[in-house]
Amino acid sequence: MEPIAGQPAGSSTRPYLIRALHDWCTDNGFTPYIAVHVDRSVQVPMEYVSNGEIVLNVGFDATSGLELGNDYIHFKARFGGVAREIVIPVDHVVAIYARENGQGMAFPAPDTTAGSATATTPLGHPAAPAPARGLRLASDAESGDAVSDLPEPPDSPPSAPRPSLKRIK
Repeated sequence: MEPIAGQPAGSSTRPYLIRALHDWCTDNGFTPYIAVHVDRSVQVPMEYVSNGEIVLNVGFDATSGLELGNDYIHFKARFGGVAREIVIPVDHVVAIYARENGQGMAFPAPDTTAGSATATTPLGHPAAPAPARGLRLASDAESGDAVSDLPEPPDSPPSAPRPSLKRIK
């Protein structure tokens, strides 16, 4: 992200907005979900990744040891009854929203051109590759090119509403 001429660069607002929306979901009894762009720097169960993306329930009931840091989101969660360590660079979160009503915020996908072929997660595990692609939440009033192709999270009931999404090219 380029700083505006004459303005100090400062840190990214993304981790602060993620924490704020997570708090809003929790305070209002909603379930916070994040959509994550998966590449070599993300540590998630690859069997749940679809088209280079994964959607995760980051509510306190679904996670253990949730840390919403400035650089990484880190927690443990159960997938198919097996506890897994999850590590997500904050810049790979492309959306955070409430499962119940789809309200939330979308972010630009990370720049994947600067990645290294030998990337590892903060825990030193080799990270898995995935194709580059991004998503944005779209309002209902937008044109007919909105899609809803996020994979269902492993613990999601089939009737859970999902946000409309618009592809970023």
